[in-house]
Amino acid sequence: MVDWEPKTKLGRLVMEGKINSMSEALKQKLPLKEPEIVDILLPNLEDEVIDVRMVQRMTDSGRRPRFGVVAAIGNKDGFVGIGKAKGKEVGPTIRKAIDNAKLNIIEIKRGCGSWECGCGTPHSLPLEVSGKSGSVEVTLKPAPRGVGVATGPTAKILLELAGIKDVWGFTSGHTRTTLNYAYAVFDALKSLSKVRISVKEEALNIVSGTIGTEGGEE
Repeated sequence: MVDWEPKTKLGRLVMEGKINSMSEALKQKLPLKEPEIVDILLPNLEDEVIDVRMVQRMTDSGRRPRFGVVAAIGNKDGFVGIGKAKGKEVGPTIRKAIDNAKLNIIEIKRGCGSWECGCGTPHSLPLEVSGKSGSVEVTLKPAPRGVGVATGPTAKILLELAGIKDVWGFTSGHTRTTLNYAYAVFDALKSLSKVRISVKEEALNIVSGTIGTEGGEE
């Protein structure tokens, strides 16, 4: 159990056992301001550093380095988050970026939206989605089983942490800007939760959030 004294209403509800899942917590529409909430509700969360940059500033005492970190978190089963932080030391800045990623966690939908597959299992995306950050635009398309995550390495980190096993990725803009590339992918994933599907999701075998098997659907 996380040793923690909650300071928000959502935190108290989680600590009291009135909210027992991340899906339920996000549906409350209460601000998520404590990373410990995510630690309790998603104990198998994984994290990965996407980018570390050093920026030197000139001061009266000489050059003063600062670090910018982008990190991602996910349970590889329907939840993913991204965060960034700046600081004087790498270690604490990484931990801050990971905590910020927890506060930005989202629940995504998965399905089999590829006409080439039609297997009915939630191994890919249910439909094509797009996202943008800065000059970078990303389009993610459902792919048949066995394709894998056919994207650049930055997008692959986020998609695998989200639990997506097969997907096509297409990008335009300055994709070498890792920050914008990562946030464009995250923006595309966020759009999954905003799309309204006229047919019942159960009929299309679309699932939202955790499936319940480790690492997602086998």
